[in-house]
Amino acid sequence: MSSQDGPTPPNPGAEDDGVLVVGACQAGVQLATSLREFGWTAPITLVGAERHLPYERPPLSKRALLEGVVPADLALRSESFFADQNVELVLGEEITQVEVAPDGRGSAVTGSGRRLRFHRLALTVGARPRVLDLPGADLRGIHYLRDNDDASLLRSALVDAPEIVVIGGGFIGLEVAATARKLGCAVTVVLADDRLMARAVSPFISNHFQLAHESHGVGIRCATLPEEFLGDETGQVTGVRLADGAVLTADVVIIGVGAQPRTELAAQLGLTVEGGIVVDERAVASDGVTVSAGDCTVWPAPGTPRGRMRFESVNAATEQAKVAAATLAGRPRPWLSTPWFWSDQFDLKLQVAGIVPENGETVLRIAPDALGSSVLHYAGDRLVAAECVNRPADFMAAKSALTAGKTIDPSRAADVGVRLKSLIAEPGTPAIETKEEDVA
Repeated sequence: MSSQDGPTPPNPGAEDDGVLVVGACQAGVQLATSLREFGWTAPITLVGAERHLPYERPPLSKRALLEGVVPADLALRSESFFADQNVELVLGEEITQVEVAPDGRGSAVTGSGRRLRFHRLALTVGARPRVLDLPGADLRGIHYLRDNDDASLLRSALVDAPEIVVIGGGFIGLEVAATARKLGCAVTVVLADDRLMARAVSPFISNHFQLAHESHGVGIRCATLPEEFLGDETGQVTGVRLADGAVLTADVVIIGVGAQPRTELAAQLGLTVEGGIVVDERAVASDGVTVSAGDCTVWPAPGTPRGRMRFESVNAATEQAKVAAATLAGRPRPWLSTPWFWSDQFDLKLQVAGIVPENGETVLRIAPDALGSSVLHYAGDRLVAAECVNRPADFMAAKSALTAGKTIDPSRAADVGVRLKSLIAEPGTPAIETKEEDVA
């Protein structure tokens, strides 16, 4: 792994000190942008396999399906921005080969044979959908959702699909399920876990969202595995056979069972790969010179069972890219930001700050109308995470406390009449509470 100060940065004004960023996604765009903000004047090349300008992905499971959008509507930056920042875009090209010398210099080759030389390499290659290898998996009408083209095809299919089955009870599957219900589809969600979003949220939040989905007419089948996709003589999917023998009718099947980090280039380079590209707290991979950020990476995560984690969120990708850019620019700093993410499903907005522990003490804040609630997670009197549903003020307070290394007094946090912001204090220090009605 790299030294504490990271790789030795090149002179940012030298013409041969270009940076090649592989992956024109949230992390890739942020990395290039941050490099310029750090005063980097050498060439930056940003390569993306898709032909579109880099774009936002969270709307793909919601607005893009509900309303239909063109890629330009979701663009992270305009074409003129990249031109003004002197960032060369190489779109519709995939890097297939890469070589890096011990000093960080190297070259990469695209599928079309174009060779790109660089002084430093940044891998922001993201992840791909995890594929289910089951009988009938090649039938028409079976969809995965990862990019704009996927969303466009799926929207067209949903318009005329009275019955759909969603495989997977994570964020993508549930967001698609909610959107499909808004489009008038009959929806059944099938998941292997015994509760929704089980790998990311607490049982209370899982139950809250299951009740919400069921109240909107979504069928939920937990602890159930698909066994076979059924089709007609034309090759169109017609249903899903489950392991318990049940058959669900389906005009469209959407599979959302997680993502696999793209690690092929890292493997070529001999980088350490363990569930993703392993980096240190400054985004440096195991060769000591390559940096990496975003969904493809695994970062140190003290206090978690494995001591490291892969974080899949816009916020994580953005902050990790800033850290990678700082390392390249010779201003290394660790990633210390509090991870957070959100999910919109029906009229519920879930916002999570911190890493929700598998065990520990919790405090519930439930609004009188039962539509808004928060779950605060503690290790002793120290706040470690917060899950907030339709409680944006709770989320902001918890996020602020976590970022500052402070806590929220657990003995008073359950009172929804008290603003959480007023309960922020150093662990072991009392706070002066403020009632909601005391605030204009």
